Amino acid sequence: MAGGTYNILFLCQGNSARSIMAEAILNREGADHFHGFSAGAHPRGHLHPYTIDLLESLGHDPSVFSSKPMEVYSGQDTIKFDFVFTVCDQTAKESCPIFPGSPMTAHWGVPDPAGATGTEAEIRLAFADAYRMLRNRISIFTSLPFASLDRMSLQRKLDDIGKTGLPESESA
Repeated sequence: MAGGTYNILFLCQGNSARSIMAEAILNREGADHFHGFSAGAHPRGHLHPYTIDLLESLGHDPSVFSSKPMEVYSGQDTIKFDFVFTVCDQTAKESCPIFPGSPMTAHWGVPDPAGATGTEAEIRLAFADAYRMLRNRISIFTSLPFASLDRMSLQRKLDDIGKTGLPESESA
């Protein structure tokens, strides 16, 4: 693939935590060559309060993010996506609409922090863990030598990134 600027869409069910975090991370860490977007199969219409707290604590401005349906992007022709990544298992199993740009796709499943149970500290830790996993994967992704990879090699690397940080039993 040629070098340049890439548009990436992160998808999950509610678009209130994981996909929002991924969008925030990519737009900060890859600002020179990547532009991140997020959407949900069944968006909640608002960001999870712990997502807002975490993003603020890490220096992101949560007011620039919104929970929206993936059809917002499938029904337009302004943004051509180079990559679409699902970050939850349920969305990966659903039929996704066609997105402009013939994007490459991969599944980067991350446990849903919004579904975490336990004490407030344990739930907040689940949000921090999701952010950490996404940040690690996005750091690997943004470091790839895009200009020297053919499409098949890049797809293998995208799939491998989706296994990064998973327990051994889940990455096999």
